[in-house]
Amino acid sequence: MAAVTLQGIEKEYDNGFKAVHGIDLDIKEGEFMVFVGPSGCAKSTTLRMIAGLESISGGDLYIGGERVNDLPAKDRGIAMVFQDYALYPHMTVYDNMSFGLKVAKLPKDQIDQRVREAAEKLQITDLLDRKPAEMSGGQRQRVAVGRAIVRKPDVFLFDEPLSNLDAKLRVSMRVRITNLHKQLKKDGQPATMIYVTHDQVESMTMGDRICVLNQGQIMQVDTPMNLYNSPKNKFVAGFIGSPAMNLIKARLEAVGDSVQVVLGEDRFALPEGKAGKVRGHVGKEIWFGIRPEYIGNALSHPDAADNPFSAEVEVLERMGFEENLYFSLGGQPCSARIPHEKAGSSDVGNHYQFCLDMTKCHIFDLDSEQNISL
Repeated sequence: MAAVTLQGIEKEYDNGFKAVHGIDLDIKEGEFMVFVGPSGCAKSTTLRMIAGLESISGGDLYIGGERVNDLPAKDRGIAMVFQDYALYPHMTVYDNMSFGLKVAKLPKDQIDQRVREAAEKLQITDLLDRKPAEMSGGQRQRVAVGRAIVRKPDVFLFDEPLSNLDAKLRVSMRVRITNLHKQLKKDGQPATMIYVTHDQVESMTMGDRICVLNQGQIMQVDTPMNLYNSPKNKFVAGFIGSPAMNLIKARLEAVGDSVQVVLGEDRFALPEGKAGKVRGHVGKEIWFGIRPEYIGNALSHPDAADNPFSAEVEVLERMGFEENLYFSLGGQPCSARIPHEKAGSSDVGNHYQFCLDMTKCHIFDLDSEQNISL
């Protein structure tokens, strides 16, 4: 295994477009790091620079303490799993998985052992004699992962490997890849994994840490729950979480010793701790953020009804265990996620009594969009 360090990494193309703007990131040995962000944020470009498939315009890249900017991809100790599987269609699964080892001229018995061990880990032993056209997308992706495992690399790179699979297979494969990382550690073969995805659910469920990227810059690097509970800026707050955090333009006003968030005709008092942190923004417009699960039914939460308000339900999604209610707050779209047994009369068109858990809200500066309530 090996640590991966990016120091001021930049990517600028010949036409002058700068895709990556001085990224600094330390990925620990054996860590599962996820790069996540919207399309065009340069997460795949950054991964390809680590792999040696894209040249680096500026900065330094270290793998296992060695500067590898000018080192060919084959000498970097990495193995990559692509979105489109990249299997040889005329070869069997066994031959696809063993091809790189044969090129490296490993002994036949060692090649056979590695292929069969990897196949067993991924439960594809019964597929070794098949060709890619005879398999499902999920099976092909497992073969692609197996081909990477047999090389016993220091670093695994995954470039949106599950995006071509249907929803059910994606869930199954992300569990397999997560378990693979744990199994390799258990077997004494821990490997650093860097995984690129645009799916924030994948990032939250798979990564030890997540690097959130936007427009070629790092927005925040942290554990999944820290990103969810303590987003440093409005972009991270809105990107991480499903349904997304409600982000509403509001105003802060002082009323006596309290600080209130003003949303149209509704006012909500901030808890003392948060009020103290944002008092310097009193009289200014801000972004008010609160996750849908912290908006409840006031009639079912009498202890939390200090911040009640009424709104008409515009759209209702019944999800079984919970209900997603869409309405307007301060003239802006908003959503709540309420357990079914606490939802009460939530039909479309009803005026619903909501309440906010203001201890869980976030306040972002209007211009810098930084979280000023942490």
